[in-house]
Amino acid sequence: MSEKDYIEELILNNMEELNQNEPPAGHFERFQNKLEEANQKKKAFPFKWIWKAAAAAVFAFLVINQAVIWFAPESGGEHGESASTGMTLASVSPEYEEVEFYYTSAISGGLNQWERLVAEGLISEEEQQMMNGELEEFEEVFKKLQADLSANPEDGRVINAMIEYYQTKLSLINMIVEKLEEVKQKTNTDYEAES
Repeated sequence: MSEKDYIEELILNNMEELNQNEPPAGHFERFQNKLEEANQKKKAFPFKWIWKAAAAAVFAFLVINQAVIWFAPESGGEHGESASTGMTLASVSPEYEEVEFYYTSAISGGLNQWERLVAEGLISEEEQQMMNGELEEFEEVFKKLQADLSANPEDGRVINAMIEYYQTKLSLINMIVEKLEEVKQKTNTDYEAES
């Protein structure tokens, strides 16, 4: 007798007992409630993870930036004693001016999208304050980079740090805006499905 035949015979001999065992009362309702809870959890968008990722990206950028600045050879005095601040990539060369224009334009566009999403009510006041705090930190880093660029306008490491600053800021803003757009589309889709 093969194993398959044995299992079949076992089931057929015990069919009556197997058919009499029903799940306890309310089993199907509890199961349905658990399914609905799981679906609700999937719909919630974890903004805290976006903010944690954004904070980690900013922190990593700051650490890298500080390491580049710290180990860069200095030309004239200690950090913070540069003759003037406010120097940008545009003052180094026309090619860097184009790079800077690209990034500042893209960042400005991302911030405009962010403001539009704020106006649509997709972002809470607390999340808006967190973003403003992140942007203030970026601005502090930018001022420090400008001072370093003024002190070392020909140093490729400072120029690269400034370009990385723009790239990081742009990617952070784009990541947050994309996630918010996904939430908006999902909300619209869910609303249309309910209608």
